[in-house]
Amino acid sequence: MKIRIPVSSLVPATLAVLISSCFVTGAQAARSVYNFNSDWRLAVADPTDASQAAFDDSSWKKITLPRAWNEDDAFAKDIVDHSTGIAWYRKHFTLPAASRGQKVFIEFEGARQAAEVYVNGKRVGLHENGITAFGFDITDVVVPGENVIAVRTDNRWDYREQATGQKYQWADRNFNANYGGLPKNVRLHLVDKLYQTLPLFSTLGTTGVYVYARDFDIRGRSATISAESEVRNEYSETRAFTYEVQIRDRDGKEVARFTSPAQSVAPGATGVVKASAKVKNLNFWSWGYGYLYDVVTTLKVDGKPVDSVTTRTGFRKTEFANGMVKLNDRVIQMKGYAQRTSNEWPSIGLSVPPWMSDYSNGLALASNANLVRWMHVTPWKQDIESFDRLGMMQAMPAGDSEADVTGRRWEQRISVMRDAVIYNRNNPSIIFYESGNRGVSEEHMREMKALRDQYDPYGGRASGSREMLSAKLQQVAEYGGEMLYINKSARIPMWAMEYSRDEGARKFWDNLTPPFHKDGDGPLHKGQDASPYNRNQDSHAIENVKRWYDYWRERPGTGTRVSSGGVNIIFSDSNTHHRGAENYRRSGEVDAMRIPKDGYFAHQVMWDGWVDVEKPRAHIIGHWNYAPGTVKPVTVVSSAEKVELYLNGKLLGQGRQSERFLFTFDDVAWQPGELKAIGYDAKGKRVCETTLATAGAPAALRLKAITSPVGLHADGADMALVEVEVVDAQGRRNPVALDMVHFDLQGPAEWRGGIAQGPDNYVLARSLPVEGGINRVMVRSATQPGKIVVRATADGLKSAELTLESKPVQVEGGLSAQLPDAGLPLHLDRGPTPSTPSFKVSRVAVPVAGAEASSNTENAGKSFDDDETTFWASKSDDRHPAITYRLAQPATLTEVVLKLSGWRERSYPIKVSVDGEQVFSGMTPKSLGYVTLPLKPRKGSTVRIELDGVADERNAIKLTEVANQAIADTGANQTPKGVLSIVEAEFYKAP
Repeated sequence: MKIRIPVSSLVPATLAVLISSCFVTGAQAARSVYNFNSDWRLAVADPTDASQAAFDDSSWKKITLPRAWNEDDAFAKDIVDHSTGIAWYRKHFTLPAASRGQKVFIEFEGARQAAEVYVNGKRVGLHENGITAFGFDITDVVVPGENVIAVRTDNRWDYREQATGQKYQWADRNFNANYGGLPKNVRLHLVDKLYQTLPLFSTLGTTGVYVYARDFDIRGRSATISAESEVRNEYSETRAFTYEVQIRDRDGKEVARFTSPAQSVAPGATGVVKASAKVKNLNFWSWGYGYLYDVVTTLKVDGKPVDSVTTRTGFRKTEFANGMVKLNDRVIQMKGYAQRTSNEWPSIGLSVPPWMSDYSNGLALASNANLVRWMHVTPWKQDIESFDRLGMMQAMPAGDSEADVTGRRWEQRISVMRDAVIYNRNNPSIIFYESGNRGVSEEHMREMKALRDQYDPYGGRASGSREMLSAKLQQVAEYGGEMLYINKSARIPMWAMEYSRDEGARKFWDNLTPPFHKDGDGPLHKGQDASPYNRNQDSHAIENVKRWYDYWRERPGTGTRVSSGGVNIIFSDSNTHHRGAENYRRSGEVDAMRIPKDGYFAHQVMWDGWVDVEKPRAHIIGHWNYAPGTVKPVTVVSSAEKVELYLNGKLLGQGRQSERFLFTFDDVAWQPGELKAIGYDAKGKRVCETTLATAGAPAALRLKAITSPVGLHADGADMALVEVEVVDAQGRRNPVALDMVHFDLQGPAEWRGGIAQGPDNYVLARSLPVEGGINRVMVRSATQPGKIVVRATADGLKSAELTLESKPVQVEGGLSAQLPDAGLPLHLDRGPTPSTPSFKVSRVAVPVAGAEASSNTENAGKSFDDDETTFWASKSDDRHPAITYRLAQPATLTEVVLKLSGWRERSYPIKVSVDGEQVFSGMTPKSLGYVTLPLKPRKGSTVRIELDGVADERNAIKLTEVANQAIADTGANQTPKGVLSIVEAEFYKAP
């Protein structure tokens, strides 16, 4: 839908020029945007008169935002025990002298849960949803000289909306860690009275700037770029202006400039202006290629700029059809993580500097993930912009816990989605808008989609929800997919919202390694066995491979109905609900300090390609430091066709392949030295290799700093990660070391520590152990620059010392011109989207013309209708359950793919015949959805599938929800064992 300026707000441009000409001399050159994070004071209390300017806050704690007041709780406490209540934040600031006559806006990237804002003792507004950005016009309450802003925050779990008394669905103790107060960035905007609005709809009622691309020519590297700005005139007379758009590349070079015709806005009116042009030689944003442009939109009066807004964005083409997602005309299968939106760290929560967002999210990218599905609530702007720079796709939810809702709670969700779309629609990394974590009604899906159509009609984003499996819902939603099992479609893309929930601590390698945690050992969870949530690293990694296998097997290129992939819950260990022995969730592929587990490298191997694997890799699970006499299986994860294992140069044999990527070598006798795995392609050519070496006895500690690429800033919010390793005499990490390390910190910095298994998880402790020979701690910069020294000691080991230097940051009157993400680089390592196909067709679907069954023939068509909510089932008294399919044309079939009711719980004895000749007989495997039955090749026109006995429910795959409810009903409980029930049947021939 095109947005145009309301006719009532315009006057003829010639008249407007005459009216406004005498006011041009007062126009400001451009807006100023300030970092407003410095010089705050915090009190966890609710003192009387704290909103008043004269209130004495000199005894309050000095902090720099972003800062959750209860940050110490992160990972030290279970989510349900996070501290809640009232906290006040106050700040004294001085406006620049040049701001006289300008508009002044305050922008908060978010607060938890509610924030009531006062300036100089006057209440300017309230924000309550705990998720989205908000802001206020404070022009009429600021004064020359010193000003005081005060914010009363309330993060109680049971907080209720003041106007309605309604709680917020997403304020849920299971899902959304409660980091209270002002845990996100704040900015101050100074603008002319003729200005482009801010995209803060709920509190300001404005939509800001919208930049988008259309008419793509990917090969020709061109597109039509459009910019639309909502413009407001707060002068007392009509203002005439021109609208100019400048596009600058990542080096600041101008690549295009274009304008719209002169126009005007009446006093007190708001309108939308637009300019478009075809732009050539574009670099399209892509996976691992976070190419961004600065689009500068400027309002000019009599040729002089009065307001400029710089929008950092990227341009990419998307398509959602035929069960697949295309990015820049190339099919891409979703591979990634369902990450908690808090994306938190120990003792800090979510409030990390932007470079740490890039570091953490960049690790996900380095594991070859291409998508993160944020869970339950919209992520903060900092993470969204991080994904832009990295070239990582993301799915953006609004706000929910689970299940559809009605009444005011649904209105709250609509409001959050509207605000989130408007605020984030210029971020190219957002590919999906998620309407609900657990299905929404057709009516509600239409409402959410209408928001997208109204506020982001050209952004190239699919509007959908978890589930959306029925043919009816697929006509409304643009993507869908369940959790923990696989869905396929020939229509909208279906990808799994969470396909593995198992947990395993990084500390535990395997059963044979100190501290000798037997795989699965741990307490019951809600009275049930919790073995899958107390895994060792090796079984956790192997399970990740097994779970992904179903999605890889049904990838694009394998037929008409395909899976568009899925995301594994989660990427980094999270301080949210858990099932294992600890008080936090350990299902991450990296731990809370972002140190990789073996599952990280397993994904890196399997996911290295847009669809098919494009770069063969291998990874040996585990380490090679064992006690003499140890005999154990060795597992290699590899995308090669076959793998050989060598120990100290001696060939041990070829691995037994399973789930495509697993190669197992049984009963390997440990010897010190080098273990090497070599992978070969189908022709026997060596394509990859990897090694593990035995490390010597622990001899020393080693420290390494991980800091921002632009240096450590003395702003009171920047962080340095300090990595500590236990190494042998040759400098090799000892992978089984568990030494306790004691730290000393000197200089202008604050100790924030790290995490390890133990009391309070060692959060904020000055002494904590390494796990697997490595750990990390954090220090936070002070507001004074200088030398920071970190020393580490451990009994019997050589100590280590590390020196850091923090840089000064200029702050005047509480304002800084240096924004938090200034200078962070774009990630371009993967290069532009390849022009070659992303997959090779491995089989071709043969359409079905019709079907007849031994009973319930009237429902036979439901077994091939591309609708996973319908099925055909034989009657319970049918002694010979069978169904016969008529193919649309004769074909030599090689495979039958079935989704059978009760697929997780049951194996069915099946016979398959083509034109009367038996081509398969056997038990179907249990799976996460679909089973593939290899057929003896036979050309024919009819296929008969019959049940030859009763279903077997031994060794069922049991998956439970946090409340011990079945995640999904597979139909087993409603289907007797002697009934044949087919959800979907597909027939394939060789390409």
